[in-house]
Amino acid sequence: MISPSSIDQVFETTRVEEVIGDFVQLKKAGSNFKGLSPFSDERSPSFMVSPVKQIWKDFSTGKGGTAVSFLMEHEHFTYPEAIKYLAKKYNIEIEETDQSNEQKEKASERESLYLVSEFANSYFQKVLHKTDQGKSIGLSYFKERGFTEETIKKFDLGYSLDEWQAFTGEALKQGYNIDFLEKTGLTIVKESKRFDRFKGRVMFPIKSMSGRVLGFGGRILITDKKAAKYLNSPESDIYYKSKVLYGIYHAKQSIAKEDNCYLVEGYTDVIQFHQTGIKNVVSSSGTALTSDQIRLINRLTKNITVLFDGDAAGLRASLRGIDLILEQGMNVKVCTFPEGEDPDSFSKKNTLEELSLYLEENAKDFIQFKASILFEESKNDPIKKADTVRDIVNSISKIPDRIKKEIYVQECARIMDISEEVLFSTLAQINKKELQEENKQFKKEQKTFEVIKHQQPVKKVDIQYVLERKIIEVLLLYGNKTEDFEDLILKENDKGELILEPVIHQAKVFEKVFLDLQDDEMEFSNEQFKTLYYIIIDTLNQDPNFELKTFINSVDANMSNEITTILMEDERYTLDDWNRMNIFPKEKNNSVAQLVSETILSLRCFLIEQKVKEFQQKTIQSNTETNRSILEEVKDYSGLKMLLSRKLNRVL
Repeated sequence: MISPSSIDQVFETTRVEEVIGDFVQLKKAGSNFKGLSPFSDERSPSFMVSPVKQIWKDFSTGKGGTAVSFLMEHEHFTYPEAIKYLAKKYNIEIEETDQSNEQKEKASERESLYLVSEFANSYFQKVLHKTDQGKSIGLSYFKERGFTEETIKKFDLGYSLDEWQAFTGEALKQGYNIDFLEKTGLTIVKESKRFDRFKGRVMFPIKSMSGRVLGFGGRILITDKKAAKYLNSPESDIYYKSKVLYGIYHAKQSIAKEDNCYLVEGYTDVIQFHQTGIKNVVSSSGTALTSDQIRLINRLTKNITVLFDGDAAGLRASLRGIDLILEQGMNVKVCTFPEGEDPDSFSKKNTLEELSLYLEENAKDFIQFKASILFEESKNDPIKKADTVRDIVNSISKIPDRIKKEIYVQECARIMDISEEVLFSTLAQINKKELQEENKQFKKEQKTFEVIKHQQPVKKVDIQYVLERKIIEVLLLYGNKTEDFEDLILKENDKGELILEPVIHQAKVFEKVFLDLQDDEMEFSNEQFKTLYYIIIDTLNQDPNFELKTFINSVDANMSNEITTILMEDERYTLDDWNRMNIFPKEKNNSVAQLVSETILSLRCFLIEQKVKEFQQKTIQSNTETNRSILEEVKDYSGLKMLLSRKLNRVL
């Protein structure tokens, strides 16, 4: 358990924009920040972060909340894990008690897989640094590769003893369940036999963007034709190879800062680059590059520089990854190293200045790179040259931005010495099928829209829902604020007419709202708003130092999401960047007191109107004597509504 004082300290220190900024590239949008949703595949930003309110909202999926809820949603943290992550980020010491074996057993399966992986990570590091075998074999290997002690510890490198059950035996001894050891792939179970998957290998932990251990890569150090040189954890509920990039945890901030990501092939390439001083580097860990991995980078930058070994044989096979990057609307450059060199060996031989200069001078635009590789193979063969041109234009066709497409066609025409008209014609042929499919889909959607338009009635605005929601928003934003309110006392004048006489008094916003609703016996019709209303009133009544951020963190996930939706609804327009188009939305300049009074008056007017309709319905079903009485009440209510409407400056 984490102590309440530690949790309070974490809440007070955490900044939502800083936390989310580690996972999503955020750009200023007025007083807020916007970025691409990390929960959906999109090219236009629909993700909003409010530093003032300390909340976030993803309009593409409807999700929202605080820094804690973001970590729970994005990284699948439990609540305590999210608190621990934030404590570590902000260097806060937290008080907690160790998990007992019983608590470990009660943990959810997914959480248990993380616990097992974290234990394995600590165990392999301990073996590397504390055992004779680990030091003489594992540590010696890393030092031979040129890794410093600091680098080895930074990347949590480890060693698995060359024994069949060393790790498994220790894990079982510490109370970890064999089922979870098997599901993470750390232990292989065959009937009654159990043995370590990574026996006799140096270990590279593979981490998520937040630093959680998802799986491992292990390299064998002896020559064994039957054993793979590198072995990765099998896929599990926490480890999906196609969605993970090695080194992303250490690289994320540098990628966002440099606005570029270097993409390499292996673990040691990443580590050696990082040690040399270039930290914005990740690896696909020996697997073919996937769209999910590219989208992971796309949250942090639009620019990727792919680094290839000097081995020309593997270049053609790697070109497919470039097309995938282009499809995501990203900018691609490619850099190759001298023959016989790879990012690991080259960075080890050069200083930071020399390596940076080499990358800057040798990084080519993808079209120049592809042309130089393919043109070399086809320069004396017209048929092959035609295929090369078609190959390059095919890559250009993947680019979603039409302006970029045209620029790349012009560049291709210059490099390949061919007319732009021919290239545009080829591009049109390649895109013809896709365009036909798009047109079919568009017509289908239009047809569906027409059917819906004719068959479904226009949905009416639920005025009471809107007003109740506005009351919740007012309480959340201004509940603890003291204001001067103008109350309206209903009186009869000398002529016997009903008038509203203003009286000024001072009160806290939540007290004013509560008393007004109570006096009029007004109840919330929406059950979720009703529950939320009483929780807010109760909290404001008990806590004079009410803080929105702390309150949102104290309620359950569904309520937190509803609060975020209410508070961020007015911020949606900033996603469209209207100011850039010289459209300037009117700023809210009403005082808090005026906002509170108008909202409650509007609700009163609405409820009076509903009451009048109710009475009118009764007149149809009642006798003449009763009708007279009902009509008198209708008259009184209509007069009151008229007075309230005048106060609101509305015309009936």
